[in-house]
Amino acid sequence: MKKEQPKKELLLISTSTTHGTGYLEHCEDEIKALLQDRKSVLFIPYARPGGISHTDYTAKAKEAFERMGITLTGIHEADNPVEAVEQAEAVFTGGGNTFLLLRQLYAKKLLEPLQKKVEKGMPYIGTSAGTNIAGKTIGTTNDMPIVFPKSFDALQLVPFNLNPHYLDPDPNSTHMGETRETRIQEFHVHNSQPVVGLREGSMLRVKGEKMTLLGHLSARVFLQGQKPMEFKPGDDINFLMEAY
Repeated sequence: MKKEQPKKELLLISTSTTHGTGYLEHCEDEIKALLQDRKSVLFIPYARPGGISHTDYTAKAKEAFERMGITLTGIHEADNPVEAVEQAEAVFTGGGNTFLLLRQLYAKKLLEPLQKKVEKGMPYIGTSAGTNIAGKTIGTTNDMPIVFPKSFDALQLVPFNLNPHYLDPDPNSTHMGETRETRIQEFHVHNSQPVVGLREGSMLRVKGEKMTLLGHLSARVFLQGQKPMEFKPGDDINFLMEAY
């Protein structure tokens, strides 16, 4: 019997806003290409710890998607969040604090429904924290652990970890602390999965078993026990989709 091919449709974006652009403007074309003829998106605003309510955060996302001709609703408006996921045409998870986001997903029993829908082909879009949770664990997030989730295990939509907002060392800085690269190497002392550092404006497009780096910048890939590698848009990075 022929093995059924994966149906995953993912867009994992480093950041929602780049310098000089509005919310989701820099990735609008990629979002529209992912969603194709779908006209509605379910928004998960759980990552924001304060400063903006779920309602206001959803309104901000709604404005951006309306610009694309797509209706957006917040999952917090649903009487039954699990049913909302099961009925969704597509899901967008916004940025904020990754620890808070994952704790909320566990508390509302949403990880398994999200995994099942994505496996069946429902498009998933993430920015920042929403991208972090697509990986194996959230162990490479830049966020402070302001709350403690049930587990660091994430959605595992891809078999590696992500580090959105990846920053290269500033050669002119007098900062003597750890660099982002150092912290990821520390992660690899205790964890074996690859880590993809996504610079601002970069994103990963996953279609089934194939993955493409989008944007204008290279991505920095870390493998346990090896020197970091740079991959440009157009390079073959599909080895990262293999199981580790």
